Amino acid sequence: MTEIKSTHLIHHPYVAPKEFESPQGALYKASTVIFPNVQAMKDRRWQDKSAYTYGLHGTPSTFTLEEKLATLEGGSYCTLVPSGLSAIAHVNLAFLRHGDHVLVPDNAYSPNISMLKHLLSNFGVSFSRYDPMSLADFKAKFNERTRLVWLEAAGSVTMEFPDLVGLCAASREQDAHFKRTPEHRAILALDNTWGAGLAFNAFELGVDLTVHALTKYPSGGGDVLMGSIVSRDEETARALSNAHMFLGTGVGPHDVDAILKGLQSLVLRYEAQDASARFIAAALMQELAIAEVLHPAFAHAKGHAHWKSMCVTAERPEGLAAGIFSVVFDSKYSAQEVASFCDRLKLFKIGYSWGGPMSLVLPYDILSMREHPGEHLVNRQVVRFCIGLEHSQDLLDDLKQSLALL
Repeated sequence: MTEIKSTHLIHHPYVAPKEFESPQGALYKASTVIFPNVQAMKDRRWQDKSAYTYGLHGTPSTFTLEEKLATLEGGSYCTLVPSGLSAIAHVNLAFLRHGDHVLVPDNAYSPNISMLKHLLSNFGVSFSRYDPMSLADFKAKFNERTRLVWLEAAGSVTMEFPDLVGLCAASREQDAHFKRTPEHRAILALDNTWGAGLAFNAFELGVDLTVHALTKYPSGGGDVLMGSIVSRDEETARALSNAHMFLGTGVGPHDVDAILKGLQSLVLRYEAQDASARFIAAALMQELAIAEVLHPAFAHAKGHAHWKSMCVTAERPEGLAAGIFSVVFDSKYSAQEVASFCDRLKLFKIGYSWGGPMSLVLPYDILSMREHPGEHLVNRQVVRFCIGLEHSQDLLDDLKQSLALL
């Protein structure tokens, strides 16, 4: 080798000592992965995560995060993708073919419904929206072509808590009715972002996989986009892994590092935001301007019994219910008046997402989002609050000052 410095700087012989340990694990960044020889390059397989082949297929950092998330969700396999919506897209693309049919709850995360309506319909995939609170409606809309069933708890914005156990059982009953073999039964996919792997164990209900917007509670900072798909079955995991490879989606190493750090305080933050949300929601029930508070942990809520049966345990008698709730304003208030209420808030900021340190507020036009919104929502304005880590009383005072000006 010559003495020219450019080569020496790239191929410097020094290797730092390996014995190093700190509270935060090492961050690995790579596109190219170096093989010791040609045979090793030929022998390595990325699918079983026993070795490294290319940065897109995993590094020690991503493998570590995947294992932790699989444990969090109660599964065995995990795939990381760039966002929660990307996780939903990967599931749709991994399992759906031309002619297949999808069942999606009417109160699902709306971009999933938009994807089915405007993108997957171009590839010959049809879908039906079912009432998540009606097993009869679910069974009626399940047909011989239903390949994928989406579940969500609690429902997006309106917070209904469905009978997940009953829906899973009904799906299997319909599979048997149509004489499907196990390999051709409908895939049960749960959007578990609200539960965050903490409120209940999704796989004990019978689902095949969960998607999780790590953007929310696992990140905790409101500054990272990432999603995960967790499964227990090896064949299901392989289908997701292949879709991930074909789509070429990767996650940034610094984002992985941020999620790994966020997981360390996940339980504490989730519990704190849950408690704060319940305190504020209970207080808002006394406000004359508020016709209804939508929160699954409250006895009057739609699906409260289902939430209680799944999320309340002997070890945790108060259950867990995230830090999100919505309110329905009295019908006498217009959309503009409710928008002004949101604008006057000082601590609550107007923005999408949740799970971060800052509290957020958004008004929603429910009639434009639902096929069957429910009578309690017709001609009424709905506002969702996502509670952060500010002091609960400060947040409540902020809400009250704006309510007073309605």
